[in-house]
Amino acid sequence: MSISAQSIKISQEEKLQQLLAHISTNSPFYKALFAEHQIDIARIKTLEDLQCIPTTSKEDLQQRNNDFLCVPKQQVIEYASTSGTLGSPVTIALTDSDLARLTLNEYNSFVCAGGSQDDIYQLMLTLDRQFMAGIAYYSGLRKMGAGIVRLGPGVPLLQIETIQRLNSTAIVAVPSFILKLIQTAKDHNIDLNKTSVKKAICIGENIRNSDFSLNILGKKITEAWGVELYSTYASTEMQTAFTECSEGRGGHLQPDLVIAELLDDDNNPVPANTPGELTITTLGVEGMPLLRYKTGDICMYFDEPCACGRPTMRLSPIIGRKKQMIKFKGTTLYPPAMFDLLNEMEEVLDYVVEVYSNEIGMDEVLLHLLPQDESKACDNRIRAYLQARLRVSPHVAYINAEQMQKMQFPEAVRKAVKFIDKRVAQSS
Repeated sequence: MSISAQSIKISQEEKLQQLLAHISTNSPFYKALFAEHQIDIARIKTLEDLQCIPTTSKEDLQQRNNDFLCVPKQQVIEYASTSGTLGSPVTIALTDSDLARLTLNEYNSFVCAGGSQDDIYQLMLTLDRQFMAGIAYYSGLRKMGAGIVRLGPGVPLLQIETIQRLNSTAIVAVPSFILKLIQTAKDHNIDLNKTSVKKAICIGENIRNSDFSLNILGKKITEAWGVELYSTYASTEMQTAFTECSEGRGGHLQPDLVIAELLDDDNNPVPANTPGELTITTLGVEGMPLLRYKTGDICMYFDEPCACGRPTMRLSPIIGRKKQMIKFKGTTLYPPAMFDLLNEMEEVLDYVVEVYSNEIGMDEVLLHLLPQDESKACDNRIRAYLQARLRVSPHVAYINAEQMQKMQFPEAVRKAVKFIDKRVAQSS
């Protein structure tokens, strides 16, 4: 691809000017922010100048949600919502133009992940409940001209039967659900490798380590089912996705749609290959644009050219969410690392990680586990493995499949809960 990093930067800076003009006129939140900090937007000309502007936090968006709206309510045609994993849900209002942008975002993502109009995609995810990703995938696939099977989440056997009936060539699903498909196929003597599915777009969970090798979840899928895996990362607030190409070396930035910064705890930029908090500025958003919005997600970026020819920055798998960091008996842990560990264990069929504060305010970890069997030998293997890998011993509670289902899917929740944070006070 002929486009250069310099031309990308120039284009982003032009779009940044348009964003600043839009929000300084139409956003109650940003008008107040600029006035409070005496920011003259005419002096913000380059990407480096963004450092002069304070960051926007998730709390800002939660507490002053309506103040981010930049258009009259009559122009809003879609109200999406965050899942509320970290605190109260946030509503994101989209105009017709924003939906077109969202469609373009997902079209670009599917093309990046090797998709074409010859594919038939089976959507194994929520398509209602104000879930932005559901409508994004659907509209992006429509733009690409691919076939779409809207089956929704769950019901593994029905998913497999539909693949066999309609010859779906690709699936969009949460990786841990793909494992359930594999187990269901095994239980019914169905060979998934003889089906028409050739690729899987993996959402919501990591399938790679930070060096881009497949993690345990990714390995378990590919060892049983020879599909090509593509990871994608997105958030409702940024209305944009970072999706892998066939090289599998990180999610590609879409520079026309978002500016990405990775910042340290003092809001200074971190160099490539260094963990930082992903901070985004939306480009081309009309309804609820965001400027230097801190996502809370910790990852790294890579700026060397990708073998696919795209010159854009790429993001590593998410290391963890800043607010979910656990300090347990002198060890720093993030939930994704705990999930990787539990996914490795044959003795553990499913799990929920719970964190709470003990009587002296320190973090404690309780693992709710669905064990392979209830024998003392199985319990001994689980505890020995946890001690060896974590070097500290979390609390363990064994529960049955029905209890696990209730814990992972409490009322009105649209994706499985794997992490419960009951700490009294959390550092921001």
